[in-house]
Amino acid sequence: MSRTFHTPVLSLLAASIVSIVSGGASAAAPGNDPAALAKIRDTALKSDWAYERLADMTDLIGPRLSGSAGGAAAVTQVADAMRKLGATVTLQPVKVPHWVRGEEKGELVDYRGRPAGVTQRVVLTALGGSSATPAAGLVAPVIVVRSFDELKARSAEVKGRIVLFDVAFDQGMAERGMASQAYRQGAKYRVGGPRMAAELGAAAALVRSVGGADFRLPHTGTGGMQDGARIPAAAVSAEDAMLMVRLAARGPVSMRLTLTPQVLPDADSFNVIADWPGTDKADEFVIVSGHLDSWDLATGANDDGAGVASAMAVIETLKKLDYRPRRTIRVIAWANEENGGRGAQAYFEANKTTLGKQIAAIESDSGTGRPFGLRASVLARDVAQFAPLQAALEPMGAGAFQRSDALSTGDLHELEQAGVPSFSPLIDTSSYFHYHHTAADTLDKVDPENLRRHVALMAATTWFLANTDKPVARWADAAKQ
Repeated sequence: MSRTFHTPVLSLLAASIVSIVSGGASAAAPGNDPAALAKIRDTALKSDWAYERLADMTDLIGPRLSGSAGGAAAVTQVADAMRKLGATVTLQPVKVPHWVRGEEKGELVDYRGRPAGVTQRVVLTALGGSSATPAAGLVAPVIVVRSFDELKARSAEVKGRIVLFDVAFDQGMAERGMASQAYRQGAKYRVGGPRMAAELGAAAALVRSVGGADFRLPHTGTGGMQDGARIPAAAVSAEDAMLMVRLAARGPVSMRLTLTPQVLPDADSFNVIADWPGTDKADEFVIVSGHLDSWDLATGANDDGAGVASAMAVIETLKKLDYRPRRTIRVIAWANEENGGRGAQAYFEANKTTLGKQIAAIESDSGTGRPFGLRASVLARDVAQFAPLQAALEPMGAGAFQRSDALSTGDLHELEQAGVPSFSPLIDTSSYFHYHHTAADTLDKVDPENLRRHVALMAATTWFLANTDKPVARWADAAKQ
């Protein structure tokens, strides 16, 4: 294993050189020696700066869907906070989708055994990108399917009907450390179901909410629809999905669905990029990030205000210690992760010719459960080089290191595919999907102590990556050896 920290003598020499070159500016910190990593960890664990910034974002602004006034206000708020820390802030322009939620109402108006004059309300919320029903709503029979294969097998029954995809979220998987896998199993019906239903002539599409707790909360999210293939589409609460399934087993069910969203022209937005300049390797970048937008039902405290606040707090922690990294630390608050990913695309396009300077990238977008360590897309042979970082994180119970060939996180996906090693906190997500994309994703769901641990993990990891003697190896580089 190669040494990843400087000796005290070399550190003092480097600090002296930096001081001379910068005309007496702050001396460089002592690289990746254990004492520096411990100071970063302990400083972050004593600070509520990230929680205060998260409170500013959620309580003062609220929801931040792309194209909204809240989204624009968040760009200004984060940029101002980073400038106050002394970071160099750049606003990278991004054209983002502008979808506006309108009225949303569902009602079961006919089913076998219905008493005269009785209807039943269905708790639902429109999916991002949904088209509108007529203002007075539409009434149509409901057809229940449990897979894409069943939809295809019953395609002759679909035209003019409301298709309900009844696929339950597997909370048992989530409680056993496989929340992401459980989410993907359900989300594929939310993303692909409305489009497939539209192609078969459905009047509308419904999906059972992709979430782990039965609080009669509908979970929104992108519906994966494009112009020319949009139909009214909504997520229904798990309880209401189960009700419709039971009633459908008795006989035909009809529903009145009213959705009045609007798809407006693309809007102007920005990635907020804040640089904490490096010393001798300032032209190399270590990204630490979260996405700034949220769905419009709530304030996106866990998804992903906390990720942005934690990334911002990396620089606040280092400033407090007067630590300057060798490589430039780049905080990014991504635009439009939720319903388009255009912020990540814009950044990749702007940097694709100089990807060799993007040394590593960190993204936090899995909520604020307790962090247990790191996930990383690094070579198996290189895991040992992170031992000093693991040792620094072990005292707070976050020394685990989970290696994968690819993390495939939302905003880092293209960078990772192009060879940039990616990292994210390894988090307890067993209850994350209780509130994900719902009206209940609010500040009170965030444990301040866990948020401090997130900052400590992200700050120590960012510092470690910014100060290694050699960049973390890339897959393509390893293939050449």
